Amino acid sequence: MTSETTDLPRVSDPSPPPPFKTQLLKWVGNKQRFAHEIVAHLPKDYGTYFEPFLGAGGVMANLRPHRAVGSDIYAPLIDIWQALHDDPDRLNRWYQTRYQSFMAGNRVATYEAIKARYNLAPNGADFLFLCRACYGGVVRFRRKDGYMSTPCGSHPMMKPHKFAERVEMWRDRLSGARFACLDYRAAMAQARAGDVIYCDPPYAHSQTILYGAQAFRLEELFATIAACKARGVRVAMSIDGTKKSGDIYCDIPIPQGLFDREILVNMGQSMLKRFQMGGQRMETEVVRDRLLLTY
Repeated sequence: MTSETTDLPRVSDPSPPPPFKTQLLKWVGNKQRFAHEIVAHLPKDYGTYFEPFLGAGGVMANLRPHRAVGSDIYAPLIDIWQALHDDPDRLNRWYQTRYQSFMAGNRVATYEAIKARYNLAPNGADFLFLCRACYGGVVRFRRKDGYMSTPCGSHPMMKPHKFAERVEMWRDRLSGARFACLDYRAAMAQARAGDVIYCDPPYAHSQTILYGAQAFRLEELFATIAACKARGVRVAMSIDGTKKSGDIYCDIPIPQGLFDREILVNMGQSMLKRFQMGGQRMETEVVRDRLLLTY
């Protein structure tokens, strides 16, 4: 293994497709704003598209795949995506009911009550509201017990009819997808020659607040990617291109020969860093992702 990827040929970005920037969910590391740039480098001729770290689904929504499998290990998140696919009216009811309670009384108290209920029994209905209402859109989980701890945000909440419009847009864009609660290794094992996988794993040094990120091992993902590549599956992977966490520059070891190309994508300012800095402006805190391609 080697920690250098400078020997990989870097290619200039082709003209990206028109961006789809309308978010359904808020999520740390969300690629929504620049997903169209990532999509521009994905193969156009694929059998099934896999996204095993689905999160907020921004890349999949920009790709608008004809056939796809979106997965994540966090069951409440997948509850939301399955509701979008199976019964979007139920998704709208989840949001509207909690929105009405939130607007009718003490908003912070209502938020905290929903959060407490969620922490007792994690579920998609409460999680949908919390990820839209929490401070900065940063859903953080306490390391020792997985407790969702983000306080209530001060931003205006989206009205239910506006949320319903987004649900309709997202259902159309993801009509070719099915969703499953799976470990990424189980999801990627389903891919066959001619398929394509996009991986957006939690960044080992900066996103340990994400559910499941504490146990995530990048080395295991690399081994899984290698197995996919060996059977003819094309894999694209986003990884932190700044090599920086706080004041520490992180040299991430990349197996030599695993990836054929490297592309730098400017992701803008870090949502997580903005949360940590209390909303201050961060002109110098710009995130650049490396998009690594096995093809």
